[in-house]
Formats: sequence, C-alpha cells, structure tokens
Amino acid sequence: MKIVIAPDSFKESLSALQAARAIEKGFRDVFPEAEYVLIPMADGGEGTVQSLVDATGGTVIEKRVTGPLGEPVDAFFGLLGDGKTAVIEMAAASGLHLVPNEKRNPLLTTTRGTGELIRAALDKGVEHLIIGVGGSATNDGGAGMIQALGGRLLDQKRQEIAPGGGHLSELAEIDLSSLDSRLKKVKIDVACDVDNPLTGPNGASAVFGPQKGATPEMVRQLDENLSRFADVVEQTLEKPIRHVPGAGAAGGLGAGLLAFLDAELKRGVEIVLEAVQFQERVKDASLVITGEGRIDGQTVSGKTPIGVAKAAKQYGIPVIGIAGLLSEDSDIVLKHGIDALYSIVPGIIPWEKAVQNAEFYLQQTSRHIARTIKMAKHIID
Repeated sequence: MKIVIAPDSFKESLSALQAARAIEKGFRDVFPEAEYVLIPMADGGEGTVQSLVDATGGTVIEKRVTGPLGEPVDAFFGLLGDGKTAVIEMAAASGLHLVPNEKRNPLLTTTRGTGELIRAALDKGVEHLIIGVGGSATNDGGAGMIQALGGRLLDQKRQEIAPGGGHLSELAEIDLSSLDSRLKKVKIDVACDVDNPLTGPNGASAVFGPQKGATPEMVRQLDENLSRFADVVEQTLEKPIRHVPGAGAAGGLGAGLLAFLDAELKRGVEIVLEAVQFQERVKDASLVITGEGRIDGQTVSGKTPIGVAKAAKQYGIPVIGIAGLLSEDSDIVLKHGIDALYSIVPGIIPWEKAVQNAEFYLQQTSRHIARTIKMAKHIID
C-alpha cells in the first residue's frame, strides 16, 4: 500500500513537512509496512518557500535586501533540489509584516527588495522563477522591483522617479534597455490567488490599500497613479495590463511582473503541484492524505487540499482531508474531490493549547483514521 501525504502548513503551529511527518507517524503505527511518500505542499502564500524546499531537497538562501521603507531587511528565497528553480515570497522582502503599524504608508513603500531577491536568484543560474505575491506592504505596481533589475522609470525630465506608489504620478517613460539580460532566459510563474484588476473599485488600491495604511484620500491618489502607470506601460511597452485578472495582486506587482518580465499568473497550488512533480508521484498511490489548519467553504477556491484532491482524482485515488478546524460549511469540499474530513482538535480546548499540541493531536487523529481503515478492510475482506 502506497500512501501519499501532501498537507499544507497548519498555520502558527506546524510547517507542511512537520504536519506530513506527524500524519506518517500515526499511520505507521497501524500500517508499518506501507510505503509513505511525503510531499509538503503550499498554495503560493506564506510558507511556500519552505514547503517547496522541503519537498525537493532544496536550500533556503538568506539575503539582505531593501525593505519596504528603504531600510535593510533580512530576507530569503528558496533554491529547489533541481538547482534550476528558485522560489520567492515577495513578502519576505516587501511584506506588510516588515512595517510597523504607525509607519504603514503605501505612498512610500517599495518593491525594490523583491527585485533584489530576483537578482540574487539569477546569480545562482536559475532557469525558472516562482514568485508568490501575497502579503505585500506596497502599492507601486512593481516599480521598485524593476528598478532593482536595471529598468528605468523616468519623469518628464528623464530623471528616475522616487520610490513608492505616490510617485507613479510622475511617470512619463519606461526604459528597459539596461534590464538584466539574464531575465530573457528565465521562465517566471507568479503564484496569484486573487483576481483583482489593477485599478477601479475592485483594484489594488481600493481593495488592499486600507490594510496597508491608506486613507480614503490616499486610496484615490494611489488608484489614479496606478492608472497613470498602466497608461505609460501600454504606450511604451504595448501591453494592456489594467483589466487583467490578478494584475492588482500585491499592490499591482502582478501587473508589473506581466508588463516587465512576461510572467504568467497562475493559481499557486497549480504551480506547486507542478514543481514537486505531484502527478508522477501520486499516480500509483492507494490513498492520499491532505490538510491544513482550517478547512472551510473558501477551501474550494484554489487552496491546497482541493488542488491535491483534484490531482489525485485524475487517477481515482481516495482522498482524506485533515484540519485543525472544520467550519460549518466545510462539507462543500466533499463535492470537490475530498472523500472524508477529520478535525484533530479533541473537544473544546483553548486556542493556545491546540497550537502547542498540534503535532500530538495530528498524529493521534491519523492513528485513529488508520485504525478505522484497517477495521474496514477486515470487515470487507
């Protein structure tokens, strides 16, 4: 019996690899002779670098870069086991968590550090870049990123515009003639799980600006500036980006990656499934086990458990979902490839205790599930 274990992280308690190992321990107590294949998963958000590094035997590389406010921060990216693929979480360099509440101002914050991480990955000779674009502190359309890679964003006097979304109103010309030439040889996939356009009432500024510190007046200014940015991109590069689904991700970084680097926006879990060669590793499995900290109605919108389940169902393999918490509407996932659901929490307990003991509870629940499967096999046989 081959069992593929492919969970996402259990937020605030277990990494995807730790969760996979806990599930394996529980099952191995009951089925010691089974073959276990552990594939730590993610959907492009926080933890994607670690999950892919763990799944492929890669390495996390630390790098000091320019933070959202222009000050140095310690960031990181992942070099996967193939040595040719790098994974970047833009939040590691340009994330909201790097900016204290009282200093949050998307008129000023920059994605320059994200560009510096890309350049550091190019120094490793990679041929494929995977970029997760969640959790940003920025609203600059990727301006800082492209400046770090050699692009020039110029005002009417042909001077470089200053960092931050507040200065995009000055943009008059884009010059990519000095862009890092290595980018032409690299495939870039963007893990993007939002469909927001660049501008308008559902755009980057209106939807995500307030959580980054933008006042209503700042939201209006930022939206106008991104509109200006879109106009110049279309005039200079002949690339319409304003209404592309996902262009508004990470304060317009999605649009910048499309416009400047010819990137492709994809669902994060699809990128991860491809990177870990999930199809090849699952096709002869007897059972697939997936999960994450919470499974609810939103899980069907591109989250890890559903991505894993759909891939397994191509081969008719049964799928079990395990979560720290199951919401009242979690049963909807049973219509999308998951065959059975389990919560690991043993009754009503304090949140802190649940987090502290997550590994034990996950192992215990997995053991119970395995015993149930063994009993069912005995009854059927």
